[in-house]
Amino acid sequence: MIKLENISKTYGSTRALDSINLTILPHKTTVLIGPSGCGKSTIMRLIVGLIKPDLGNVYVKDEMLTPINFFTIRRRMGYVIQDGGLFPHLTARENVFLIAKYLGWNNDRIRMRIAELCELTKFPIEALDRYPVQISGGQRQRVSLMRALMLDPDIILLDEPLGALDPLIRFELQNDLKGIFHTLSKTVVMVTHDIGEAGFFGDSIVLIRDGHIIQRGTLVDFVRTPTDPFVTSFINAQRSPLESIGE
Repeated sequence: MIKLENISKTYGSTRALDSINLTILPHKTTVLIGPSGCGKSTIMRLIVGLIKPDLGNVYVKDEMLTPINFFTIRRRMGYVIQDGGLFPHLTARENVFLIAKYLGWNNDRIRMRIAELCELTKFPIEALDRYPVQISGGQRQRVSLMRALMLDPDIILLDEPLGALDPLIRFELQNDLKGIFHTLSKTVVMVTHDIGEAGFFGDSIVLIRDGHIIQRGTLVDFVRTPTDPFVTSFINAQRSPLESIGE
């Protein structure tokens, strides 16, 4: 579905990505994980076309991403960022249908699609006419997800979508998201810094460090057959406090 070929990206004197190659399989959830500044969010921004690589190419369905086809390809993707990225002056409903309205969808089609998405994401219909400041953090993320799904894209990109939520809301939304991914069978790319969350969602996990891919596989692969000492160090650094109490 997505291929990054010999990608390098530099910000000033910092090399964010160094000649990486990565293939994202269709209808699977691929999770990008690693310490802050490792390059995982840069990969996401390259896929969605927000930035261009210094070297290498990005392909979506075997079509190379270029300035000419960017807008056409971008419509095949839904993008969710950490704080939801909702427009504060628009209601939840207006945030969801913004692009569809721009593309000329009629009101009946928009109304039917929003009803479907409310049911899918468990967002209360009665809250659609509230502004982002009037709904909870978890509800804002559900609105952001509905907006990303509005055009029924092939690909869903989520850049640390749950990082700003409190633990109970995050737990609930994790379970709901996994159910949504299973129901829709979309190609999903997610960024997180949490190895437990990566294991929960990921059909494939990609561990990145200093702009290089260190290992790709399942969480079981990382635990049982690490390819680098950093893999074990990264996992051990995120051990639950309850595990330490039990030692």
